[in-house]
Amino acid sequence: MEMMKSTKINNGSHHHDSQDVIGWFEAVSENAGQVQTQTLRWILELNWGVEYLKKWLGDSIDIQELNSSADFESLFTKLVPLVSHGDLEPHIQRIADGDTAPILSQQPITTLSLSSGTTDGRQKFVPFTSHSSQTTLEVFRLAAAYRSRMYPIREGGRILEFIYSSKQYKTKGGLTVGTATTHYYASEEFKIKQAKTKSFTCSPREVISCGDYDQSTYCHLLLGFFYSDQVEFITSTFAYSIVQAFTSFEELWKEICNDIREGTLSTRITQPSTRKAVMEIVFPNPDLASRIEEICVELEKVDWVGLIPKLWPNAKYVYSIMTGSMQPYLKKLRHYSGELPLVSADYGSTESWIGVNVDPSLPPENVTFAVVPTFSYYEFIPLYRQKQDSSTVAIDDFLEDEPVPLSQVKVGQEYEIVLTTFTGLYRCRLGDVVEVAGFHNKTPKLNFICRRKLILTVNIDKNTERDLQLVVEKGSQVLTSNARAELIDFTSHADIVNHPGHYIIYWEIKGEVEEKVLGECCREMDASFVDHGYVVSRRTNSIGPLELCIVERGTFKKILEHFVGNGAALSQFKTPRCTRNQVLLKILNLCTIKRFHSTAYS
Repeated sequence: MEMMKSTKINNGSHHHDSQDVIGWFEAVSENAGQVQTQTLRWILELNWGVEYLKKWLGDSIDIQELNSSADFESLFTKLVPLVSHGDLEPHIQRIADGDTAPILSQQPITTLSLSSGTTDGRQKFVPFTSHSSQTTLEVFRLAAAYRSRMYPIREGGRILEFIYSSKQYKTKGGLTVGTATTHYYASEEFKIKQAKTKSFTCSPREVISCGDYDQSTYCHLLLGFFYSDQVEFITSTFAYSIVQAFTSFEELWKEICNDIREGTLSTRITQPSTRKAVMEIVFPNPDLASRIEEICVELEKVDWVGLIPKLWPNAKYVYSIMTGSMQPYLKKLRHYSGELPLVSADYGSTESWIGVNVDPSLPPENVTFAVVPTFSYYEFIPLYRQKQDSSTVAIDDFLEDEPVPLSQVKVGQEYEIVLTTFTGLYRCRLGDVVEVAGFHNKTPKLNFICRRKLILTVNIDKNTERDLQLVVEKGSQVLTSNARAELIDFTSHADIVNHPGHYIIYWEIKGEVEEKVLGECCREMDASFVDHGYVVSRRTNSIGPLELCIVERGTFKKILEHFVGNGAALSQFKTPRCTRNQVLLKILNLCTIKRFHSTAYS
């Protein structure tokens, strides 16, 4: 317990915090294995006697007996089984319905976090306690400390944040439900940070919590210009939101300039509280409006390349989650960012924060995340890619070994992460595949590979999100080398209704493209799948030709609006890379304007 108490991050001023927090992390990462054992002890001491643990540990073992065991961690992992979130759902549902018994946690659970729901189309409840908000603050401070060493920012500077809070609601049992980001933006900690820290956001709380994506984005942009000389960096939870904001700006800039010149606010802002908060900040500024107009006229001529540094001349970097499903937006983000560094934000999930980016100078493609050994107890399931042949019928492309603790992971090995958290998740498989890229002192640095869940499969074929991304990259290279066009966004679907089943990839593109070029893009993608099961199935025609559907402009905005209309958070939206959702497929198919079928295996 003493070690754990000493790991609390200093809550002092920002000036002292940077060195304090880095010193703290250097100490815990140097003793990562020992800290992990102590973390598990603390989790079990805090939650000893909960219904879930009693089921597996029984009444025959007490906490002192477990603690005094020479092989404490092995005993825990031997007795408590590996589970998925689905196994824990009935317990979490009881909590949501108002059961106040200590089911998973001795700490009262009054709040539930909602996952984005865009990975598998279904939102999940995750217990959220005061420990959850504490670790959020800790990871933000730790990340900011490493960033400020590399990219120092000025006292009194501001942040242009494209952040969006979603609505919170109550469960049948009276618990507050919302996304983890929404809980954070509603917290006292966030309000204090806004008021006291070295840098704070350009937008007031009423803009963040507006609830309408278009209205919030317009206000973020407008206020970002009023503080344009003070903006130190641009950020959002996900890279997608920054790209979307500046894509919108290409259409909105004249209207925004008019509001700056006149000190008015567009009639498109209809939320009374949002209008009032923004109107208290804006004032007529003809000089600023003219300067922005002049820059925008020039930017239009070069297709908005370098938009961010030209309009926010003192910005040091762009900061966001840029790994995993966000990687396809990097090209467009670089287009807007020019020479500004892209700094990848930290690694976590709704269940727990996991790792921090200790080297912000690395490009997003090479970023690694040093595991913070006090946030949860981590285990790692070693994964091995199968040697596939035509008789393979498994739907998972990995073989796996028994989980190992953090202290036993090896460089170059791929793993699935397992979490035991302070909030009552015990040995829960996260579904993320990571590779150990190295170590920061004695804590592993992880490279995020993909979600383990297979997204494209018709029969013996097995393709993950990462496989799909690589294929789409190959196809988009054909697009950009043969036409003045760009890929805006994409998703996919495995059609198993028609025989033979086949993959459908939906593209939204900007620019005019000849049909023969799009046909070549389709053929190139079909030929680029390297999964043996897919190649064999295509050759034997047990999987049909890949289909490329071109959808009209704005289709993926409609998908965003559908998710948000169903309770997903704007700040946590991720385009689903594969979907079986019938409503989404209806939107995609109604918006399809051209279809192409591959000739790769003809």
